[in-house]
Order: sequence, then structure tokens, then C-alpha cells
Amino acid sequence: MKAMVLNAPGGFDRIEAIESRDPGEPGPEEIRVAIKASSLNFHDLLVAAGMIPSDDQRVLMSDGAGVVEAVGDGVTEFAIGDHVVSGFFPQWLDGAPIPSVGNFAGTPGDGIDGFAATQVVRAATAFTHAPEGWSHAEAATITTAGLTAWRALVVNGGIKAGDTVLTLGTGGVSIAAIQIAKAMGATVIATSSSDDKLKRVQELGADHLINYRTTPEWGSAVQDLTDGRGVDHVVEVGGPGTLAQSINAVAVGGHIALIGVLTGRQGDIPTGALMAKQARLQGLIVGNRRQQQAYVAALNQTGIRPVIDRTFPFEQLADAFRYQESGQHFGKICVEW
Repeated sequence: MKAMVLNAPGGFDRIEAIESRDPGEPGPEEIRVAIKASSLNFHDLLVAAGMIPSDDQRVLMSDGAGVVEAVGDGVTEFAIGDHVVSGFFPQWLDGAPIPSVGNFAGTPGDGIDGFAATQVVRAATAFTHAPEGWSHAEAATITTAGLTAWRALVVNGGIKAGDTVLTLGTGGVSIAAIQIAKAMGATVIATSSSDDKLKRVQELGADHLINYRTTPEWGSAVQDLTDGRGVDHVVEVGGPGTLAQSINAVAVGGHIALIGVLTGRQGDIPTGALMAKQARLQGLIVGNRRQQQAYVAALNQTGIRPVIDRTFPFEQLADAFRYQESGQHFGKICVEW
């Protein structure tokens, strides 16, 4: 079996292809999956760069999509040949967040071995069915980025037709959020530092565009675009460096889904402005299995397909991370066996 592992203390030059022990046959309530693809997320980059400590020779990648090769006793949800996609928190099946999701101890590619391997044996509940007719690379975009956007807008945000959504940048979460928002009948205001990328999000349905490099006070620009009302939902992927502008942009009683830390892990928050807006600021990390199943059902109904910028062979995983770090991508970066 092939696997891509990270040697301590981390760094892209410490990623290595190895021959690993075959995982064997699945036990009761388990399935064996031939992994065909994964997709890169900011969390994966932090692990690979050594910014999140992990065990030596940790198998990388939180996302995994592939084909069921064998099923253990008691498994009725899956059959040999089914196309499946992994969950980010395999221990969180339904309901409110559970304590063990707070430290990533059970998250593939971080606390446990991930999906940069040709075969894995896991609990059947660690996977859901993939969307119908999707490639494995497309399905691999669901686990982290897609489900995060779904939870932000649909599960936590309760988005409805006529709402207004603000997205930041053109990474995987933001692109998925634009697609979900438009499918739900919302108006989308999208930001980016690149006019070329803004043209591409316009093609995806974004209604209003803001270049945050040329318009640094983009929160006020959002207020102008909404006649002083603000937006109902902000998909906040930046963190402390962008949160003040997001609070300015949100409507009174609106919702800010705090997802990312692209600008850092801590900083000043204008609490007075947040209180005056009576807005809901909610941190979230991906979602549970039940939410992923609902997201897949919605994808099957809407016909949404993910935007994949570029796909690398798994053996070039380090190069894929370097490309991700450069910020040139639009949408998702994937790797395939």
C-alpha cells in the first residue's frame, strides 16, 4: 500500500511517499475503501507545514474519496463498488458538537492517520455516500470546505430566499458558499484582491463584487450596496484581520460564521459595534455526519458542481501544498492516485 506521510517536525520537504502495511480486511461495522482522491484545505497546510504538531510519519489529508472494496459484518449502508467520501469528524455523527471535536484528536490527517493512502479500513460511519455522478476529486471537496459552507449558511445561518450573503476571497469554502447561496435564492456580495478572480465569481452568480485591496473599507462598501442595511450572512474566513470589516458589513440581527484564521489566531474585536448590531458571531469547524448527508442530498438535487483549480498526483503532494501556499488558486486543489 502507498501512503504520503509527514516526518517530524514537519515542512513540505518532509513529506515522503512510503510503502505501508496493507490495512487488511474490515471488521464488524467497518468498510475498506480504495482512496482515489483528496483535496487540500488550510488545515491540511498547517499540519504539513509543521504548524500543527503531529506524530512522526503521520499519513496526511483530512479529505478522502474512493470506492468501497469490502464491507464488514453488520454493514448495511454500503456495498462493494459504492462511491464514498469521508467525514472530517468521524466520531461526531449527529446533534450538537461533542467535546472531542475541539482538539482534532479524531480528525484524519491530524490526530489520526488521514487519507493520503491507497487503501484504508475505517468504521462505516466515517464515510457517507458521494454525490451521484461526481468524480472522486469532486467528491473529495465535500469533507471540509463544502460542508463548512453548508453548515455556515444552511444549518447555523438558516438562509432563505431573498437573504444577502457576503463571502471573502475565492478559496474552497467561499466558492462553495457562493454556489449554495445562489441555489437558495440569495443575493451574493463577493470580495477578492484580484479583479480577474472577481470576474470568475461573477460567472458563478455573484451579484456584487468588491476588490478589498483597492477598497480597504469594504465593510462600508457593503453597507452602500445594501442601502445601509447590511448583509444577513457573512462567511468570515479571514479572522482577526477582517472581522472588524465583517461586523461593519453585517445587518442588525445578522449572522457572522467565523470559520477561518487566514489573518491570524487572535486580535482585537470591536465588541461595541458587534453589540450595537445585535449580530450573532458563531465559530464553527466543519460539521457532523448527518449534516454531510443532508449536504450531499442537496447537491444531488441542485446540480451544483465544485470548482477545481488544479489536480496533482498524490506523489506531488508537496508541490500541491506549495501551490496552495502561493494563493494563486481559485476554488479547490485536489490530489489523485
